[in-house]
This record gives sequence, C-alpha cells and structure tokens, in this order.
Amino acid sequence: MMKLFKTIGAFTLFLIAFSCEQDVQTGQPLDDSPIFRDLPVAAGGRAANGRASDYKLEVYTAEYITSGESDQVGRIVYFNNVGNKQLGADFVPGFSLDETDNVSYYIDENRPSADISVQKSSAAITRAMNTWDAVNCSQLGITQKPYASSIPTGFVAAILGLSGSFNYVADVLHAGWLPAGFFNAIAPNGSTYILGVTFTIIFTDDAGNPTDIDNNGKLDVAWREIYYNDFFPWADGARFDIETVALHEAGHGLSQGHFGSAFRNSGNNKLHFSPRAVMNAAYSGVQTSIGETDNAGHCSNWASWPQN
Repeated sequence: MMKLFKTIGAFTLFLIAFSCEQDVQTGQPLDDSPIFRDLPVAAGGRAANGRASDYKLEVYTAEYITSGESDQVGRIVYFNNVGNKQLGADFVPGFSLDETDNVSYYIDENRPSADISVQKSSAAITRAMNTWDAVNCSQLGITQKPYASSIPTGFVAAILGLSGSFNYVADVLHAGWLPAGFFNAIAPNGSTYILGVTFTIIFTDDAGNPTDIDNNGKLDVAWREIYYNDFFPWADGARFDIETVALHEAGHGLSQGHFGSAFRNSGNNKLHFSPRAVMNAAYSGVQTSIGETDNAGHCSNWASWPQN
C-alpha cells in the first residue's frame, strides 16, 4: 500500500492507493478497498452563500468510459467506502454553492488537447451540454459560465499536485486534458484504455460523514469534474470524438450511471452493447444524440427538479 500526504495551507490531504484483485464480472475490488480515502477540504469561506459554507468536501466516486478496442469496460471507482455501490449521489435543490437551482458548467481551456484546437474542443463540449439541456422532460437551466484564463480549476488535480484548485467554479466542470499518468492513478494501466472520467465531489459534515440534507437517500453533490485522457488522438466528428465522450461524461455529471450489457463478437472481436446508448460503459463510435434509454435515465432523475 502506498500512502502520500500533501499539505496545502492549513489542510492536510491524504492520498491512499491500494493494489488489489478485481472481480472480472463487476469490476469491483475483491477486498472492497477504495483507491482514495479521507480527502477533507473545508469549503468555509468559498461558498457564495451561507447555506453551504459550513460544510467540508470529499471525493466520493469516479465513473469512467473506456475505448472499445480494449478488454476493459468502464466502471465506478469508490473513493469513500460508503453506500450500497450504486450511483447514490445527487445535487440538492435549494442548497447550491452558487445560490441557484440552475445547473452550471464550465470548460477549462488551460488544459487543452494536444490534438485539436481549444475552439473546436470547447465547441464540441458545449454541443454535448446543449444536447442534455434539450431533453424536454427536464428544466435544468443548464448555463455555461464564461472561460477566464486566470481561474484555476480541478479539486482532484489539486490533490494530485497538477495545478488545480479547491474552489468551486461550476456544478459540472470540464477540467480539460491530463497526461496519461493521471489515469493510471484511477485504475491499473488506466492510461491505455480510459478515455474520460467524471469525479463526484460531495459535502461532508465536520466529522467527515457524507450528508443527505434533503433526506432523499442520496449523498449530496457539491459539484462534479470531468477529465479527458490526452493519451488518445482526439478528433471532432471522428474517432475519438470529443462530443461523444463529453456527452457520456456529462451524463455522469448529471447523475446518470452506465447502462447496457456488453459482449464481444466472436467473429470480428468487436465490443457490442445491448442496447447501444450514450451511457454505455465503453466507446462504440460517434454518438451525439440522446437515445430512448439515455432519455429515460435522465428523466427518471430530473423530471421533477427542483422538487426532487
């Protein structure tokens, strides 16, 4: 076991990495050990309102999508060993760090892809967010916060010493492209098959216990942040398509989990999904529209917002 300590200001962060066998069916560690644990960072003084300013923050999960050619299928990594191993965290109506129930997002252009201009990558991500916003069962008020080069972002990046920030920026943060080594910290050799990953940052109380302020049986999300793997050759409208992966990761950003069963065709050795959907756990080509199953998953969570 490797244990690293990092002190920033008055806060000490703990990064704990475990090496363990995984169940090939579920992808869960057999010894149920989290990769990261105990990452308390006080949010006091950073909140835009008094309602959230007394809470601390902690990394809870990471959902990632894999390349279709690999033998890996995207899964959820649990950093805080609580809950029932389902995607059990969501935003809280009336309890926001920016004092609104609208869902905001931000695109950090300080970490660009090596393969495509920031103008094209940002436009692709914006299209993905607009696609989710257009789902007619929900009224989320998805709003883009303007990019500013002076704003550092990335709670997880900060933990790993990659010029991040512990400050809130938006509800869904597209934090940019990071080098392959970052993804090896998420899963063994993850740099070679993880295309993108979405981290969920939750509120905790002073004792480090996750909160459930609205008593809906789900932990309370402070924000989510998305990172893309610069190991892969990214493209706009072709493999590996930024909009497709951004649409998938933004689905996680909006509390959706993976969907569909996967199998590999014995004839052509290609990975297939039943059904094919944006929220499949592996990339299966360009897919920029919301299908029936993706729509149902989204609506089941957001149709009554902000009452849920």
